[in-house]
Order: sequence, then structure tokens, then C-alpha cells
Amino acid sequence: MNCIVVDDNKMARTAIKLMIEQVEFLKLKHECSSPIEAFNLLKTEDIDLVFLDVEMPGMSGVELIKNLEKRPIIILITAKKDYAIEAFELNVADYIIKPVSLPRFTMAVARAKELFDSNSKKSVPVKKDKEYIFARSNNILAKIRIDDIKYIQALGDYVNIFTDDKRYTVHITLKGIEEKLPQDKFYRLHRSYITSLNHIDNIEESTAYIGKHPLPIGEQFKKELLKKLNLI
Repeated sequence: MNCIVVDDNKMARTAIKLMIEQVEFLKLKHECSSPIEAFNLLKTEDIDLVFLDVEMPGMSGVELIKNLEKRPIIILITAKKDYAIEAFELNVADYIIKPVSLPRFTMAVARAKELFDSNSKKSVPVKKDKEYIFARSNNILAKIRIDDIKYIQALGDYVNIFTDDKRYTVHITLKGIEEKLPQDKFYRLHRSYITSLNHIDNIEESTAYIGKHPLPIGEQFKKELLKKLNLI
């Protein structure tokens, strides 16, 4: 089972990682230090099981679960018992109180494996809403619909995300955000720009126009861009 650990405490992540390594059928794919990082990762990767802390800055583990479009099996791990009722209302596989012992961990994992084996699909389907990402911009967690993104501009270790009426400055590299976007909707047409294919209005030589905004097309990207467009 592909799994991830989500906890803002590095020592806590390491402790769970060491336990995961002792379970033959578990494969740790990522460690996430925030729910937002996990939220964006779960949109693009096939994850079967999430070990999830509850109380974290910005967004709680419970809030993360509620915002997932496609929900893997969840094991909640927390220092408090206060969230138990709400957690089980969300159909989590188990609810572990810190500090986590290996016997308690293996019991929870066994329960998760039973659920995994009994499901014909690897993840629990939930009502699908329009696709979106959460991005931290100006200390605010902004919900941005994927279809609203027109283009993205690189700014070193930051990017500007442009929609119709807003610009979000986010601490992530262009490569990092490129990996989180659906490849059938977005294309990197220059070393400094990613654009939504649906928002390209016209192309003149080595320039793509997103409305009135001209974006340069790198020579090495041009051939593949033309392949992605519905060219006649």
C-alpha cells in the first residue's frame, strides 16, 4: 500500500516512518509537513493510506479530510481525544493517541489493510466537486479553481498565479507547481511561464496570447505545444 505521513512535527514524522519500514506491505511515498502540501499531492498521486496528524497550522487534519475529492484510507494520529467522534463520522480507519506504540500502530495498519483488501477500488469515492488547489498567498490559504488559472510566472523560489481578476504570489518553484497541475490542461511554454491550454487565444510566431497578455514561447517548447493544441 502506498502511504504518506502528514505531520508538522519532524520527530513525529520520523517515528511513524520507522514503524512503516517494519511493515512489509507498506511503502512510504512522501512525508508532508503541512495539510496543504498533502492536499496538493493527493490530487496527483495514487496514495492508498494516509497517516494524518490532526492539529496543524493553517488547516487541521479533519479539515483536510473534508476537502479531499478522492479520499484514501485515513489513520488519524493526535495528542488529544477531542476529535474522536468527528473522526469516526468521517469514516477514518483508526484513531491513535500519541505517543504511538508499535503494537498500536500495527493494529491500526491491520485494520487499514482489511479495508484496502475489501474495496474494489483503492480509494473511497466522495462527491466530486470542481477541481481546485489551496495556495498560501500573503499568509492566507486561498482556494483557486484549476479552470480559473490562466498562466503562471516564475519568480525564483516563488510564482505568480494569474486568474481573471487576481494574482497570487506563492512560495513554490515553477517546477514544483507544474508537477501539481493536470498535464492535459497546462503546458510549460517557456522556462519562466506555464499556461492553461484552454486560455490560449492565439499564437503569433513565438508568442502566445492569453487575452491581451503576451507570453514568450521557448524554442525547445514550441513543437510539443503545437502537438497539444487542436491544430488543423
